[in-house]
Amino acid sequence: MTDTPQINVLYDEDAIAERVSSLARQLADANLHRMLVVAVLKGSFIFAADLIRAMHRIGLKPEMEFIHLSSYGAGTTSSGTVTILRDIESDVRDRDVVLVDDILESGRTLAFARDLIAGRGARSVRIAALLDKPVGRVAGIKADFIGFECPDKFVVGYGMDMAHAYRQLPFIGYVVEESKDRSATQEQGG
Repeated sequence: MTDTPQINVLYDEDAIAERVSSLARQLADANLHRMLVVAVLKGSFIFAADLIRAMHRIGLKPEMEFIHLSSYGAGTTSSGTVTILRDIESDVRDRDVVLVDDILESGRTLAFARDLIAGRGARSVRIAALLDKPVGRVAGIKADFIGFECPDKFVVGYGMDMAHAYRQLPFIGYVVEESKDRSATQEQGG
């Protein structure tokens, strides 16, 4: 990357920490049976880690798994076809599963994951999305637990990237558009 884009803060560290704690309490209130948290990689890794620690602090003891799905290939826009790059190892039968993802946008990836886990006999499959970005939603899916509403902007930080950069930012920011051709209008994920 030769040009460093301008990134404005959308949600700062304190707002994120407060919201993650609130989501952990909502999950506790849901009384989930044999809860299995499944982080959808890659973008959710920081959110999932913070969420599971917040659950621990309030006395929950969920197990955790990871699934790595892709609908992008080498491009920056979704192909519409989801492939499994790494599957979970746990048996989900008779368990309440919580899929944790960074952003619910098109819904293709999360719909695929939800249907896959449900088809394996999960008692229920719920979705916890850090960001809900309904603009561009093509799949009939909603998150059960939402961190923040996301404006129609390309977001980075707190695990989310732009060309593999900016995942390490401790806040959620958005890339300031320099022109109408900027990647800010491209689909991001989930």
